[in-house]
Amino acid sequence: MKLFAPVLALAALCASVSAEDKSLFNGKDLTGWKGLDFWSVEDGVITGRTTKEKPTKGNTFLVWEGEVADFELTFQYKIVGGNSGVQYRSKLVDAKGFVIAGYQGDFEAGKTYSGILYEEKGRGILAKRGEKVVIREGADAKKPKIEVTGSLGKTEEIQAKIKAEAWNEYRVVAKGGHLRHFINGVQTVDVTDETAVGARKGLLALQLHAGPPMVVQFKDLVLKEIK
Repeated sequence: MKLFAPVLALAALCASVSAEDKSLFNGKDLTGWKGLDFWSVEDGVITGRTTKEKPTKGNTFLVWEGEVADFELTFQYKIVGGNSGVQYRSKLVDAKGFVIAGYQGDFEAGKTYSGILYEEKGRGILAKRGEKVVIREGADAKKPKIEVTGSLGKTEEIQAKIKAEAWNEYRVVAKGGHLRHFINGVQTVDVTDETAVGARKGLLALQLHAGPPMVVQFKDLVLKEIK
């Protein structure tokens, strides 16, 4: 056994390095992120804010300067008014306006969409809250065949675990075509995207939605690559 100890130690070290958590926010400024001036750091947290006097013309995003493929992301969010979400495996479609298209882990101040899988500027809602779904090719790439194969619980019961105007924990796990969302430890969707359109890598971004005044905040953003 002693003969293999150095080899085992080296393997353990490599495993720990590959699985190392990466903090995406330094708690001080927006280093590593890019977006319009709707975004700032307030009280040590990332803050997106629109007002009646300063609305956004369309959905705009704070974009992380990196790519994700197979990963696990956890973060804390708080939202007052409006709708937001985290984009992943996405792409920049308007550099000037910081407009993003792709998968989105949705959340909102309302009681319907938090936890769903939405595809921004793409195929729309891919899985409603509480659904286990398989997405297959359709005659039109923008209209896939979405089969609900199971349930994760009633949407009202999942919503009851989400705290209004307070901090909640969001977790996204993406491995190949298998995508899962969790809020406060409760799984909200389980999706297998078998289509060619389903992205396997891309950008990570935070959404500030067009519409009435709103404030969304993020903290404790931690990314772990899945090997």
